[in-house]
Amino acid sequence: MKNRAAAIYERLKAANPAPTTELDHQTPFQLLVAVMLSAQATDVSVNKATRALFPVASTPESLLNLGEAGLTSYIKSIGLYRAKAKNLIAACRLLLERHAGEVPKTRAELEALPGVGRKTANVLLNTAFGEPVIAVDTHIFRVANRTGLVPGKDVRAVEEKLTRATPPAYRQNAHHWLILHGRYVCKARKPNCAACVIADLCAWTQKTLAS
Repeated sequence: MKNRAAAIYERLKAANPAPTTELDHQTPFQLLVAVMLSAQATDVSVNKATRALFPVASTPESLLNLGEAGLTSYIKSIGLYRAKAKNLIAACRLLLERHAGEVPKTRAELEALPGVGRKTANVLLNTAFGEPVIAVDTHIFRVANRTGLVPGKDVRAVEEKLTRATPPAYRQNAHHWLILHGRYVCKARKPNCAACVIADLCAWTQKTLAS
């Protein structure tokens, strides 16, 4: 499995040597906000909202000062915006009360923030703090199962299997490669198998029909 995984990552790396998130951000806090907003929303819609929001409120204190109503006016184009505004305001309050306004660097402290689950914590740990963890979203879950890289019944199972199967040299960038591959090539409804750089390493039996 690791040899096949290494071959897959090597090709994804050759196609995109320095992958990163497509969420616009300049600080760990801005990334936290963007990732929390991105649940069941596209990165494009989140970036559109944060381009207006961050010049006004880019720190926990300034965002908290907006209040839920003020924050809602910036993010109302994003799905579940009311719940997200509530969680973000509550998270900002905790960041100021417990962490001097800084985003914590441990999983337990991140997951203690309102609205932050394991996937969001993993994104922060990886992208903001350089930890080689893998954040499994719907794209990675699909790619892992469809290609046969690491089949799993739920995202936690896929995360654990991916962590074991991914060689250490590729672990830091693994979830970025897989997310981007799922977003642009191995798409849910119409995967572009003809343009896939790992097509011959993929176990999906329907790929020729989808090309």
